[in-house]
Amino acid sequence: MRVLAYYAGGPDELDSYDVNQMTHIIFCFGHLEGNRFKVRSAQDSATIRKMVSLKKKNPQLKVIVSLGGWGGCEPCSDVFSTKKGRQEFAQSIKELHQHFGTDGLDLDWEYPAVEGYPGHKFTPADKQNFTKLVKTLRKLDSKYELSFAAGGFKEFLEKAVEWKKVMHQVDYVNLMTYDLINGYSKVTGHHTGLYSTPNQENSTDFAVNYLINLGIPREQLIVGAAFYGRMFQNVENVNNGLNQPGKFKSGVDFKDFTTQLPADSGYVSFWDETAKAPYLYNSAKKLFFTYDDKRSIEIKTKYVLDNKLGGIMFWQLASDTYTDGLLQTIHNVKSSYPTATK
Repeated sequence: MRVLAYYAGGPDELDSYDVNQMTHIIFCFGHLEGNRFKVRSAQDSATIRKMVSLKKKNPQLKVIVSLGGWGGCEPCSDVFSTKKGRQEFAQSIKELHQHFGTDGLDLDWEYPAVEGYPGHKFTPADKQNFTKLVKTLRKLDSKYELSFAAGGFKEFLEKAVEWKKVMHQVDYVNLMTYDLINGYSKVTGHHTGLYSTPNQENSTDFAVNYLINLGIPREQLIVGAAFYGRMFQNVENVNNGLNQPGKFKSGVDFKDFTTQLPADSGYVSFWDETAKAPYLYNSAKKLFFTYDDKRSIEIKTKYVLDNKLGGIMFWQLASDTYTDGLLQTIHNVKSSYPTATK
């Protein structure tokens, strides 16, 4: 079972995490400069070098570089619409791998063909151009891993990717089965729920089954977990704030839950048995919080093993505690769950 850690932090913190609990670490993010992949700062270069050095602790570790991220792929639609753009980008990735000793590329274009970051260009042709892009990358050098981050919501699944063609070219897909309730949502819900509910169709299980029903191999599907939560304000005390009108307020990292969301300040915890998801509600302050915790991460990891999926990834490592955190929870299940040893 793959365990992939997205990481958007500096080099110094990396020694604080147990690198033997992950199979992949993903540098976030490089961007386009012209048609080429660009690492923008000396610190980013140092972070990638530090990641590669972690192979001394875990020789099986794969170091992946990621393009884009939320708001980080503004020119992607234009650059990847031309053969020249795709070829020059692929060449720059090959040179980058040779320079740093990295093992693969994760394309985090948010999103081809459907609206992503406000104001960023998207066109119907992006769907076919994305297929051409992964074919170009695979053709240039097949020994490196190739993956992409996919929106976990219905519109992306239906409109953004030529799934069968693309999955023949890539090693796996990282399903962003979080932010399903996001900064633009007007109603509260589970941003990273495992199962759909009568009030919310989008979920991890919905995305997984959508792709399995298309014929995508289970072992190519990586589900996403959230090492952060999303706070909504102005949420009335109905159904403990769940599925109620509200306005996004802020995100909170897992490592900050105990200090920013203490029970003694009015936050009460709840569990949605259908979604297999926790949430908090503060009735005095009318605040609702949706997140993953150790319980939901454990169930999600067992789901991966029970359904023989390719693995679990998460956004992001720097949001975890150094010890006894959510990565540790994933590792504990992977190490001890009976299905894991079959």
